[in-house]
Amino acid sequence: MSTTKWTIDPTHSEVSFKVKHLVISTVTGFFRSFEGSAESTSDDFDGASVSFSAAIDSIDTNQTDRDNHLKSADFFDAENHPKLSFEGKVSKESGDYKLVGELEMRGTKKQVELDVDFGGVVADPYGQTKAGFEIEGKINRKEFGLAWSAVTEAGSVVVSDQVRLHLNIQLVKQA
Repeated sequence: MSTTKWTIDPTHSEVSFKVKHLVISTVTGFFRSFEGSAESTSDDFDGASVSFSAAIDSIDTNQTDRDNHLKSADFFDAENHPKLSFEGKVSKESGDYKLVGELEMRGTKKQVELDVDFGGVVADPYGQTKAGFEIEGKINRKEFGLAWSAVTEAGSVVVSDQVRLHLNIQLVKQA
């Protein structure tokens, strides 16, 4: 069985996260610089190996002071841990896809399971074969050492421990 190699098309992909702020609203952030690849032996990606990394310095929440705080030792500690990474496998059971593997942030590795919506494989107008995925899941930031916490005078948590991940990924088949 032959292996097909794929790489992320960064111009048609995005990596975002959402965190509750003050319990009443949600802040959305993005990683603007990331890379990844997959190796598959089937057209449906069942059993495919996946590798992904994102540059912590590329965090963008549309607010510079907050971005700098997220990059600081209170959260990601970008100076000492410049990337987050993931290594895992895609599995398909009864038509549902999962992505299971090791997520590493701030020097801590934990197994995570993410839901995958496989959009299919098509040839684009330029002759490239592409595959599309929407990936979602939740993690607890404190399990990865992002432990900064504060409480308002009224007792509300400033930043939720739960982080929702949302990735729209387009892969390009390599020759």
